[in-house]
Amino acid sequence: MSATTASQASVSDPQPAPAGAQWGEHGHWQWQEHSCHWRVLGDRRHPALVLIHGFGAASGHWRHNAGELAASGWCVYAIDLVGFGASSQPGHRRNRPLDNRLWARQLQGFLEQVVQGPAVLVGNSLGSLVAITCAVFFPVWVNGVVAAPLPDPTLLMPLRRRRRPWRRQAKRQLVVVLCRLLPLELLVPLIARTPLLDLGLRSAYSDQRAVDRELRRLVARPALRPRAARALRAMSIGMALRPHGATAAVLLEQMRQPLLVLWGSQDRLVPPQISERLHRHKGDLELQLLPRLGHCPHDEQPEVFNRHVLGWLARNLGTSQPHEQPWA
Repeated sequence: MSATTASQASVSDPQPAPAGAQWGEHGHWQWQEHSCHWRVLGDRRHPALVLIHGFGAASGHWRHNAGELAASGWCVYAIDLVGFGASSQPGHRRNRPLDNRLWARQLQGFLEQVVQGPAVLVGNSLGSLVAITCAVFFPVWVNGVVAAPLPDPTLLMPLRRRRRPWRRQAKRQLVVVLCRLLPLELLVPLIARTPLLDLGLRSAYSDQRAVDRELRRLVARPALRPRAARALRAMSIGMALRPHGATAAVLLEQMRQPLLVLWGSQDRLVPPQISERLHRHKGDLELQLLPRLGHCPHDEQPEVFNRHVLGWLARNLGTSQPHEQPWA
């Protein structure tokens, strides 16, 4: 497979890899100045499904989902968002913030240059926000979205009047200073090497048996890379300062594609009560609460998650839709 549409992008041929967290065939794709890791499983002639991981995770987190989804008639892709997994870990740049808008542009570039057609997007946590951002900013490339779950603190906040320029500038300077003062170069590797990592993972899972050695390794390895701390600082600044138009509430109101939201009823990181507010922003979305599951339902009970996703896909999109090129 090679890039055909953008001179600044190059795609390496995917290489076979074993199952588990290393599922699928792996490749690297050069998007702008970033090296992006991706993987694929299934028949390339089938309609595309792109899996987007959550905060702190990577494409390997879909270890229990890709096989069944591919066997059901989808070509399953997944990417490591910039800053995560085996993709580039850039620092903060004011004119190019590391937030859901940049990740949505990365995803659109991936659809255009690697997948070479539109797709259904399936996201976990932060990946869900990236998916709906891409669906709104680049609608021709997105056929539908599954969000499991969709966290964004703005869903709990009342709409604010636009701040005056001096207040926006003051907030920007304060956020940047505070993030630069945090000793992330010490904290990030410390968390990755100590029981603190287990504490964080167990808070994301209702069933503690799902927190296994492979999951720990999947999350810890990127955090031990030399530039992990600076990337975390960059995305902390970027997400804190993103504009109102890049928040979930606004994006949902603009989204036109079908949307399924799956939320674990025992989610301790993002309370499922937030899901009750979603319909006021997008009345036609389908919401399903998953009993006894936590923040990562796709990994905790993959058979339940896969069943819900495949049922919704069959009802709304089917598995036999043509792989249309949006420029045709």
